[in-house]
Amino acid sequence: MLQSYRDGSRLVVRLAGELDHYCAQSVRRELDRLISDQSIRWLILDFSVLQFMDSSGIGVILGRYRQMRDRGGQVGVIHMSPHIARIFHMSGMDRVIHQLDHQEAAQ
Repeated sequence: MLQSYRDGSRLVVRLAGELDHYCAQSVRRELDRLISDQSIRWLILDFSVLQFMDSSGIGVILGRYRQMRDRGGQVGVIHMSPHIARIFHMSGMDRVIHQLDHQEAAQ
């Protein structure tokens, strides 16, 4: 479900498949484990292979956003499909979470 790599103070996490009620708890736990390192300042979520997200997925993402914000970090997303981008916009997440292009994510 998750693949990640670290680049300095940035952590890039690729979410695969579906982020829904059935897997939200395990994804939440794994993301929390990954960002427990306080030196991480950017959490970048890669949605290139995410096929579906429901309100549970939105909750997981917003929770990690709050954690990162509270310690002075940021969250960005890359490679959203039109369907995921629509959910992102309808939920209002696009107002608080940065949508990065490939070049911004690489910086």
